[in-house]
Amino acid sequence: MLGTGATAAKYVFISMSGKHPEGRDAEYIAWHSLDHRPEQYRLPEIRHSLRLVSTAACRAARAASVGEYDLVDHVMTYMFTDAGGIPGFNILGQALGEGGRMPIRLPSIRYMTADLSGKVAAPRAVAGADVIPWRPALGVYIIIEQGQTSPEALADLPGVAGVCWYHGAIAPEPYEGDARGLQVTYCYLDSDPVEAAAALGEALRARWETEGVEGLLAAPFYAIVPFEWSRHLPTA
Repeated sequence: MLGTGATAAKYVFISMSGKHPEGRDAEYIAWHSLDHRPEQYRLPEIRHSLRLVSTAACRAARAASVGEYDLVDHVMTYMFTDAGGIPGFNILGQALGEGGRMPIRLPSIRYMTADLSGKVAAPRAVAGADVIPWRPALGVYIIIEQGQTSPEALADLPGVAGVCWYHGAIAPEPYEGDARGLQVTYCYLDSDPVEAAAALGEALRARWETEGVEGLLAAPFYAIVPFEWSRHLPTA
């Protein structure tokens, strides 16, 4: 089975934003999900995407939330085959803006790009590590650390179906951001993210004490539920 192929999605573009200053988060999520995000699949380099939201309960369950990362309420991730897809991604974004297709924005916190470093699936998940990002998930526990060591042991924790981790890179123009030295980990969850956060937080605090990495953000996020745009919001 493994000989038939492996994931080609080995590069991520991550956009982190704050909540809308006027409380228009649900309106933004609906527009992005129905209008903006589908258009990105015109680009052959994009293989997957994922929008996540931090509720008040998610925020209270964070194990780390340092500096600018404390402002993050929304995370949008695009999975590319490689960095060569970024120029087209930028051109498409400009075209959508010029065509009046970007009527609402969230406060941008930072952009980040990163290269796939490792992946592992929990044995109980059955689906292999290459396809864990496509397996249905209730949410993701996102970890951003200064320093880079394998987090694969997190896949043994309750509610974690699999883990993918990335090493930060310099974002291509026109996006600014140098994430070198950072590690970004996605723990894909098939149990409630807030409930899963307790065991994950405990494991991460032990990791930071013994493995020479520093936690900058360690937080549960809910996945968007299609057509239930108000179900998970930062103000909820």
